[in-house]
Formats: sequence, structure tokens, C-alpha cells
Amino acid sequence: MGFFKEFKEFAMRGSVVDLAVGVVIGAAFGKIVTSLVNDVIMPPIGYLTGGIDFAEMKYVIQPGDEANEVAEVAITYGNFINIVIGFIIVAFFIFLVIKGMNSLKRKEEEVPAAPPAPTKEETLLTEIRDLLKEK
Repeated sequence: MGFFKEFKEFAMRGSVVDLAVGVVIGAAFGKIVTSLVNDVIMPPIGYLTGGIDFAEMKYVIQPGDEANEVAEVAITYGNFINIVIGFIIVAFFIFLVIKGMNSLKRKEEEVPAAPPAPTKEETLLTEIRDLLKEK
């Protein structure tokens, strides 16, 4: 029984739940960025470069031969270019989110907190000090 109780405590910790939420949101955000890169950003870049589709770019090491059933061996660097562009976009958006969170945190820190009420000991010491000054 102790193992399951310990596992439940571990799984219900705030940081584990936060991590799980972050992974799910990150996966969905990854799909959005992939669509943004493939469907919105790459077509204009392809148009500007004369219709070049980066995903189709490759360096053929050994051409394929269907008659002899030899598969083509190629380095598909165009897909790598697409992934790098996707990474740059994700990094940029995360930068913007973190920058926004930091500016909100700074605004919270700038608001001065009211000084805490003096404790009983502080009040008593203040009274003793004032009495000693009067003498």
C-alpha cells in the first residue's frame, strides 16, 4: 500500500501537474507552429525564391534505379531548413511570452508593500525606549 500512496503524492505534486499541462500545451503549440511554417511562411518564401520548395531540396548521393530495385540515397537538407525555421519561430514566441511575464512580474515588484504591523515585542520595546528617553 505504501508504494501507491507515495506514487499518488508524487503524481499530485503541483510541479508534476504543471509539467504535464506544459507538455500538452507545448504539443498543441508545436502543431500550430508547424502549420504556420508550412502553410503561411514557406509559400511566400517559395514564391520569392522562384517556386523552390525547401522540403523537396536534397543532395542525391546515389540515384534510385527502379529496374534494379535500388533505392535513392539522399541527404534531404530542405526538411532541415523547414525545421530550423520552425524552431526560430517557436523560440521567438517563447521569448515574447517570457518577456511579457517578466514585465508583469516587475510591475508587481514595483508596487511597494505596506510595512508589516509591529509585533508585540516591537511595540513593547518601542514603549520602553520612549520611557527611557523621558527620564
